[in-house]
Amino acid sequence: MTTLITTFSALADETRLGIVERLMAQGELPAGDLVSDAGISGPAISRHLKILREAGLVSQRAEGNKRLYSVRPEAMRTIADWTMDHRKFWEAGLDRLEALLSEEEHG
Repeated sequence: MTTLITTFSALADETRLGIVERLMAQGELPAGDLVSDAGISGPAISRHLKILREAGLVSQRAEGNKRLYSVRPEAMRTIADWTMDHRKFWEAGLDRLEALLSEEEHG
């Protein structure tokens, strides 16, 4: 559960969620590209990327003097698994509610 708390805490920030969404859509990108489109300073992007790395959401690799960032698929899989588990819970609850409403309607 600690991993999920860290994951969702990191994604709760609009800038960090935007970074992850952009990396998911465009693939691996250098930090400079993330800075140019974010409208915030390089050091601020670096702090956001550090939080995302520490949460296990993105990975970083060096290529010359560039730092390239990409989304870690296993982190996204963890989120998807959690979401699907909870979807089953809500669907079961909604099915029970539908059955009760139908019973009252016909009974």
